[in-house]
Amino acid sequence: MKRFNLLTLSKMTKGREGYMYIDNLSEIKKIAGYRKFESGECIIEIEKIDFGYLIKGQVKGVIDKLEIFSMPTPDKLLVNNWQSWGPSRVIRKGFKLSFPSELIQKFGFSASIMPEEYFNTLLSDYFIAFEDFVIGSLSSKIGHPYFRIEDDKITVMLRYFERNFNDWTDIEPFVVLRLKADIGLPHYADLIAHQNDVKFAANHPLGWSSWYQYFLDFDYEKMMSDLKRSKELGLNYEVFQIDDAWEKDIGDWEPNEKFPSLEKIADDIASFGYIPGIWLAPFSISETSQIFKVHPDWLVKDDNGSPVVAYENWNKKIYALDTTHPEAAKWLSELFKNLKKNGFDYFKIDFLFAAAIQGKRYENATPIEAYRKGLEIIRNSVGDSFVLGCGAPLLPSVGFVDGMRISADTAPFWDPTGPDIGYPNAYYALRNVITRSFMNNVLWWNDPDCLMLRKEDTQLNDKHRELYILVSLMLDNMIIQSDNLSYKIDFDLWNKVLDYRKYGRRKFKVEGLINEKYKITSAGVNGVDELLIGDLSLPTFEMNFDKKRVELAKTVEKRPDGRTFNYYTEPRSED
Repeated sequence: MKRFNLLTLSKMTKGREGYMYIDNLSEIKKIAGYRKFESGECIIEIEKIDFGYLIKGQVKGVIDKLEIFSMPTPDKLLVNNWQSWGPSRVIRKGFKLSFPSELIQKFGFSASIMPEEYFNTLLSDYFIAFEDFVIGSLSSKIGHPYFRIEDDKITVMLRYFERNFNDWTDIEPFVVLRLKADIGLPHYADLIAHQNDVKFAANHPLGWSSWYQYFLDFDYEKMMSDLKRSKELGLNYEVFQIDDAWEKDIGDWEPNEKFPSLEKIADDIASFGYIPGIWLAPFSISETSQIFKVHPDWLVKDDNGSPVVAYENWNKKIYALDTTHPEAAKWLSELFKNLKKNGFDYFKIDFLFAAAIQGKRYENATPIEAYRKGLEIIRNSVGDSFVLGCGAPLLPSVGFVDGMRISADTAPFWDPTGPDIGYPNAYYALRNVITRSFMNNVLWWNDPDCLMLRKEDTQLNDKHRELYILVSLMLDNMIIQSDNLSYKIDFDLWNKVLDYRKYGRRKFKVEGLINEKYKITSAGVNGVDELLIGDLSLPTFEMNFDKKRVELAKTVEKRPDGRTFNYYTEPRSED
């Protein structure tokens, strides 16, 4: 690779924000050089790579906000929020964030790792994409990469939260790719995977979850009812996951009076031939929990030593576990080891952003370092079990999870006029499934959130259900259903799921990310299929299935231990 020589400070480009403003990306090499601050210093280097440039460097001293460079704001761009639920959407120049004031305190750090800036300034986290180029960070291991977007300029930033670097330390690298968004974003994901040596589960399971049918009104009796019904219907689940409703409190991860022991729950699920799955929010501690009352020293604190409220939910204040505290780290490890010992092998870990809030910790660590330490503890504790991240800072999670929610919660309604702030809404959820599709089977398996196929107790119509399934299948996403199986279910759609998945992994291409008229092309053993989405809000779409190149016959083997194996073979020709 070609390397540009370091430039001295006196030779750096001058502009409205000093030496870091450039008029266009052809001037990117001019930002290289040495920079001195009041409390620290940095060196920026530029390397030529395929399709663009790599920006890297080092910092030393006390570093808070590091401005890499600024550039003019284009007319239209794709921006991204820092965590699972946040919007990944196309905006136009002059866009202003409209966030309901009454929800600011409730959302807290779920909206941004920097709420003090987020509610007043338009931000994009990790990457931005334009019609003809993509800029994105390749890692988030210590600092938080983001973009500050103003009417006339975009500033590429790194936030280190006043971290003191005694020695020269590598910054989070960025790439500038001179590629159209539809091509540049998949290439960007490949570069992230290479940078972080990403590994995750070879396959993603087909399953069921309780949440979008029962929410908190779920109990052992309902669990057993749907287990039995699933077998009667022959739905071929691989995972059966209980969601929020089983625990005593957020932070007190023991079964409440509605459920038997953890071992009994897992054994009952396994007896039906399914992998037992469980939900928990491991970094969240509610104000009513025993953990909060007994171990306040385990929480992230403010400058006065008081616990910081991470967000509000369950009609409670929720605090954040300090994953750098030795006793809290030990508790976290034992929690997951115990869950696995009791038979659970699929973990949906939620509200993960709590570990990455700003505040004082036991160790001198940035929020990002603390978050990654928490994920490392969980991964080491569960081994090769499937870990699904949710409510998670995206880039810092790379390499720790097998699956990742990449959208707002879905919902039994479709509302294109609702607030686009990460609130439950099937419309915005599916929009994110498309705009973050480039992450799938590169960084992890994308979780588009649950499919709801019931025809009652829902406001979704046939078109909504069909489009959600088609997009999820063609993008080779995780497939988890969430319905009361005693209800009237659209089994034609579920059979389409089973039929499509039997052809294995798929290669796909998404076009139209910037103009928002999407074309999804998906290739598999069965052929090359095409989905055209003219207007996602209505929705209007056209599905063109290729003529099947291969017909597969299915046989089912029931093992003595209760497991079910499905085999697919190509029937022999009578000729």
